[in-house]
Order: sequence, then C-alpha cells, then structure tokens
Amino acid sequence: MKTVVVVGGGITGLTTLYYLQKLSLEHDIDLKCLLIERDQQLGGKIRTNTEGGFIIEAGADSIVARHEEVLALIEELHLIDNAVYNETGTSYIYTNGELHKIPLDSIFGIPMSPEAIHESTLVSEEGKEAALKDLESKNTHFTKNSSIGEFLETFLGKELVENQIAPVLSGVYSGNLYSLTMASTLPYLLDYKNEYGSIMKGLSENRKKFKGNSNKKFISFKNGLSTIITRLEEQCGNETILKGIETNKIQRVGDRYEVQLKGKGSILADYVIMATPHDVTQQILDDERLNPHFNQLRNSSLISVYVGFDIPDEELPADGTGFIVSGGNGVKCEACTWTSRKWKHTSRENNLLVRLFYKSTNPHYNKLKELSDEELTSVALTDIKQSIGIDANPVSVDVTSWENLMPNYNLNHNHSVQALELHMLSEWPGVKLAGASYYGVGIGACIQNGKKTAGSIIEDIIKT
Repeated sequence: MKTVVVVGGGITGLTTLYYLQKLSLEHDIDLKCLLIERDQQLGGKIRTNTEGGFIIEAGADSIVARHEEVLALIEELHLIDNAVYNETGTSYIYTNGELHKIPLDSIFGIPMSPEAIHESTLVSEEGKEAALKDLESKNTHFTKNSSIGEFLETFLGKELVENQIAPVLSGVYSGNLYSLTMASTLPYLLDYKNEYGSIMKGLSENRKKFKGNSNKKFISFKNGLSTIITRLEEQCGNETILKGIETNKIQRVGDRYEVQLKGKGSILADYVIMATPHDVTQQILDDERLNPHFNQLRNSSLISVYVGFDIPDEELPADGTGFIVSGGNGVKCEACTWTSRKWKHTSRENNLLVRLFYKSTNPHYNKLKELSDEELTSVALTDIKQSIGIDANPVSVDVTSWENLMPNYNLNHNHSVQALELHMLSEWPGVKLAGASYYGVGIGACIQNGKKTAGSIIEDIIKT
C-alpha cells in the first residue's frame, strides 16, 4: 500500500484528494490518502457567511464556467441542480466622478470588434484610431514570456489600455500589467494575434468560448460557494481529513517522507502534495537550495467589505453589476460589485448588497489595514455614497482581510516555477507543488491542477 499526504485543505487540496481516491478505485490501486489542514475549517479562500438575509462570500464569489474540469466536477458531485449563474448586465469603470460603461462586446475590457472600440466613452477619437491599428499591424517579437501590458499597448494603443483594459485586468490578476506575462494571464491573445493577424479578430472568431449563448460565465451555488467544499469533504470522508493540525516539517527518509505534525507525531508517506501558499511550503520544506526560487514568488493583500442595506437594489443604475475604479478619483476602493444584482440568490428580500475591494496596490492600503472594522465600514459607506449615491445605514456588514494570501504573478513567475519543478524533481521527487501560488489563480485553474496532480501520482504508481 502506498500512502499519499495532501497538505492544505483549500480547493486544490480537496480536489486532489477527491481525484486520488477516484482514480485509485478505477485502477484498483491500494492507496491510503490523508489530507491535513491547520485550520478547523476547510476551503481556504472560499468562505461563505450568512447574515441578515444575505449570502456573503468572504473570499472568491464564483467559478469561471468555461474550464472543462469545472462542469465535470460539479456533475460528478451531483451539484448541477444546485448551481446558479451570474446575472448578465453592464460593468462600469468609475473615473472622474462618473460611471462609464465597459462595452458589452469586450472581454476583460479588450474590444472584440471595431464597434466595441467606437462604443467606448473612455477613449478619445485619437485613442480609438490607435486601437484600430490592431487590424493591420503584425507581431514581430512578442512571446508568451513578454509583458502583457507592453503587448496590448503596442497593438491597441496606450489610451485604451490605460483607461479601459488595465483597470479590469489589474483587478483580476492583482498586479501591474507591465509586470505580468502573457503566459501567466491571457496566453491565447498572442496565439490570436499570430493566427488571425489581430487580437480583435481572434477574440471575435472565438467569442463563443468567452461569451457563450447566454453570456453567463460564472457559477456559484444556491447556498453559496462553500457548497462545493462541503460536498468534496463529504465525498472524501472524514476519516481521510485531519483538521486543526499544523504541518511543521517534511524530511526525506530514504525513498519516503516523514510529515511532522505539531503536537500530533508524524506520518510516513510515499508522496506528499503541498497545496499550501508558496511561503508556507517554503517554511515547511526548509531547504536552502529552493529559497532563491521561492523568494521570486509574490503575494498581495486584499480587504473585502460587504455592506447590506434595507433598501431595494433597484436604486442602483439600471442593468449594472458593478464598477472598477480607474485611479485617483476620490473613492478609496479599487472595485465595487453590486452583489445582489449580479447574484440574485445572495439577497433573499432583493435588498441591496454591495462588496468593495481594497487591495495592497492601493496607495491608501497601509493606512486602511490599520483601521478597525468599524472604521473600514465608514470608509466603505463614504465610497458608496460618492460613487452610486446611496446614503443609508447598513443592516449587515462583513469585513475580511486576506493579508499576503493573494498570489501575484510577475514577469519572473513562470521561470521561477520551472526552476522549482526541476529542483523538486531531483531533491524531493515524491513531493509535488500544487495550487494558486504556481499554476493559476482562479478556482477553475486550481481544480484543473488538483486533477492533474492526482493523475500524475497515479500514473507514477502504475509505472512502479
């Protein structure tokens, strides 16, 4: 019998455990699996709270539906009937005290047609002319390791990138576009440019992949996103999951690994999967040879503030689902989701629920992170009043700080991950790195990575 230990009970760790058990049964492999989580609650950055008639997601609020593994897993877990999709509507950019619509025929603010460029109120006529050059210009030197900011600016113009694309993409990937590679963000844009001669043409030809027939691109569940965590825990079984236990250290013992637990002895394993943030993994492995590569990886921070009101969400602008802030406009938040409008299931009485984001890239962040929850609520209420004109006392508030827990990919990210993989293969061959720190920040990417990691271990066992 082989023993596999998964360290970390977020979506990556749980998905890995689930597929290890599933694949071992399919291949008739005698496999003992254990998952160790230092917190008493599973889910990592997936955490659903209920308060005052609202469903509140303190971390991630949805899963991108287009990942093949996402729908497959939801079907396997018999959660399809429980799934809900986002309401479609207009997203805005808040700049100079006004809300500007992001053209519907765009993805991440990137236009999918010339008409979408002409529709934008965020770009001057000169900026629109510059963006249209994408239809004629050719790529001569950009690769997937190039800066996505430089790539987009070269072919779509500086003004469109700064005013419309950067606020959206920087919010999604928690970083400066000029410090992010295409490989770690939207690698298919380079393929489209090379194949179709135009970013816009490529997006247009593949629009079904992004828009779909219903334009409903995100999935949650009737009782919140934690539903998938609860179901995975049920499927995997309590006997395979140890909660409230911290992993202190891992030591190689011949061809196996001793997983040392704080105050709980140790476990001898044939394989160990580290589905923890990179800095936690670095501390547990405590290997100086790996430190130069681990040190190249970055995390960022985020404060999330939910505010619920006893007023109907009809008071929001018609057909809107939220806005992203284009810097230096008086409000302190980076973005605001009109949650009760975007996710109908989150407000039982159809009352207004909004969520504001304050990120560590924010020039006010160092002061904001020192504030009490009451003071942060006051900041949020001021931002709400200034941006959408709602001036009322809240009936529900939820403040969550994710300090140094948001992976932030930079230009060196892929190189660092590849270097880590090589060193792990030679020095820690039975230990696998997994999760958002390395292989994609979205839940869909984590599910995909968990399934792939489980598959690689099963293949290795079959070969031996």
